[in-house]
Order: sequence, then C-alpha cells, then structure tokens
Amino acid sequence: MSTMLLCGGRLVQDGCITLCDILLDGQAVEKILPPHSGAAADTVYDLDGLYVSAGFIDIHVHGGGGHDFMDGTPEAYRGASALHLRHGTTAMLPTTLAATKEELLRSFAVFEACGGGFADGAKLLGLHIEGPYIAKSQCGAQDPRFIRNPDPAEYNALLNACPHILRWTAAPELPGAPEMGRALMRRGVLPSIGHSEADSDTVRAAVSCGFRHVTHLYSAMSTIVRKAGFRHAGIVESAYLYEELTSELIADGCHLPASLLQMAYRLIGPRRLVLVTDAMRGAGRIKGESILGSLENGQRVILEDGVAKMPDRTAFAGSICTADRLVRTMVTLAGASLPDAVRMITETPARVLGLDGRFGRVAPGRAADLAVFDHTIRIAMVLKDGAVCFDERNERKEPIL
Repeated sequence: MSTMLLCGGRLVQDGCITLCDILLDGQAVEKILPPHSGAAADTVYDLDGLYVSAGFIDIHVHGGGGHDFMDGTPEAYRGASALHLRHGTTAMLPTTLAATKEELLRSFAVFEACGGGFADGAKLLGLHIEGPYIAKSQCGAQDPRFIRNPDPAEYNALLNACPHILRWTAAPELPGAPEMGRALMRRGVLPSIGHSEADSDTVRAAVSCGFRHVTHLYSAMSTIVRKAGFRHAGIVESAYLYEELTSELIADGCHLPASLLQMAYRLIGPRRLVLVTDAMRGAGRIKGESILGSLENGQRVILEDGVAKMPDRTAFAGSICTADRLVRTMVTLAGASLPDAVRMITETPARVLGLDGRFGRVAPGRAADLAVFDHTIRIAMVLKDGAVCFDERNERKEPIL
C-alpha cells in the first residue's frame, strides 16, 4: 500500500486548531505527527497552513449538479454525489421526497445497485426518507398529492426493500406515527420529527417512541400557538427544551437569519446541532429554473438570491448550497468558532447516525476521508479513502456563495 503525508496542515478537531502532519497508509489514517515531521511517505503534500478536518457528512441532501435522487437513475446518484464531493462532502444520505411507492422503490433500487457510491462522488452511507407521512399544512415544497398517513403495510414494504434506510422524517401527530416510530427504532432507523404541527406534549410522547432528531429546525414546523386562550409550545421550542433531541439547520444564510442561527448555536450548541444542505438539483448553480423532485413528477422552481423558490416566490423550495457554505455561514453569521462549525458537519452527524465509530474524526485507523480548506472555507483538496478526489489547483474556480 502506498503512503501519503499531508504536511503542515492545521487540524480542526476537538474544539481547537492544531498544526500537525497527517500520515496516511492506504485508505486509513496511520498517524497524527508533529508539524514538519519529515516522516517518509510515497507522496507528500505541503498544505502550507491550510485547514484540514474530517470529510463533511451531509445527512439531508436531495441532489445537486442538475440531478435529484428521485430521478431514480445511476447518473443522478453519481452526478449529485460528485458535485457535493468537490465541496468537501465525503459522505451523505441521499434523501427522497413525498412520492408514490413506485417512485420510492425505483430510487431505492438504484441506491442498492450503487454499492456505497462512485469513485468521483461522496460515499452513500444510507438513505433518508423525508415524507410521505407528513402534515399537509406543513408540506413546504413537498407535493401535497403524495402526502398520506403512515401505513404499516407500505412502510414495512419500503423498509424490506432497502435495508440501508438510516433515518425517516415523519410528523408524529399523524395517526399511526407512534407505532411507526417504534417500528423504525426496532430496525435501527432514526425517526426524525419534521413537516409537522406537533405541540410539545406530542413531541415528548414521540421521544418515547424513538424520535430523537428534528428535521431542518424552524422550517416547516410548529411553534407557539394558542388553544382556547392558552399558549402551547411547538416543535421549535421542544428542540431547545428536550436534551434527547438533536436538530439540523439549513445554514445557507437564506433559510434562517443570523439571529436564529446565533440563538440555536448558543442555546442548543454544536453537540446537538447538525448542519445540512437540504440541497436540491440546483445546487452548484446560482440562478435560472430547476425542478424539485423527479423529472417525471417534480415541481418547477426558481433559483435566485442564493436559494430555490417556489414559482410565486412566496416560499423556499430547498437550498442550492453546498457543505462548505454551511460552515462559512455558521462562522460569519452565527459567530461560531471554526472548530464548532466543523464539528456540526463531521462529528455530530456521525454520532446522530450511530456511525461515530467509523466517521467524523481524523484518527489512526479511521478512513482517510478529509477536507482541506483555506480561511474563507473554500475547499482546496478532498480525499476519500486516502485518494485525492479533488484538488483545486486542477479545477476551474467557482463563485463563492
């Protein structure tokens, strides 16, 4: 096996930034050494003070580069995962939308055939199923034609068809949702609360049924409401209140203003916050038209102002951001330290998925999945399993969003 030395980089991990060398042996990290150690290696890269971290992990992403996972083709899976790899994402959960059972099964079949990913794309860790068991009143950009209540026959058939489903977003107030949560928990699937009108009492009950995560905090969910004059907390408040819950943020600088990003960072904190792109097929583009969902049944959307919008411009239709932009936004708008921002896209998502024994950290024996970037969080190099998959010196530079 060949060895590689990344010399003079600044490792972003464990709440600090440490100047060091990183020695790779084949697909794994071999050692973390003092800076400019002079260790022997077949290949040496001088990082010259660039930052290096574990590769980014995106646990909620629908597509990118002109592709959507709901297209249900190998080309879509490859194209979307390749776009995000170039922006630091070395592992992801392809995410589906509310759709017919047949469309979901088609996408599942392609995922299974992909065998964990492509050489030029991010690793495909498993699937995230978003919908179709969500509240129509909180459907957001999801097509209400395909929204329905949980059906044990259907969701068990979907689970049987794809053993690599890792998380499922549903509205816990729907009939049958508690039973679904327990069924998912028995199979090792993370039930997530999202696109929901649940109040805090319903959220508390959902936690006991296995729900442990909140899908895109603040987006498509309940907050304080009055019932017969009395105020009731919603999902937003529950995310802050219940320590059992982790939450994800679409930190693209559009979905949430600086004030809400700051509040979540300060009061929930990097141990319970995950950064996600929620990117649709328009990720990697700045403006124009695109389609949310499959080419067959998707909805037309507009790309402008750094985000995807519904045609009437009254609501967002998913993000067009990449993971490096998430980190940049948390540092510049939320006031997060760089180590905390990186933790929310590496260690925390790995732990949320129960994969922290394999991913999310740079450590001896771990897969050599690394992101290298400058002080603006522009990606300079990406390594996956010890191989350089992207080197900005050989690529055309793109506008920073």
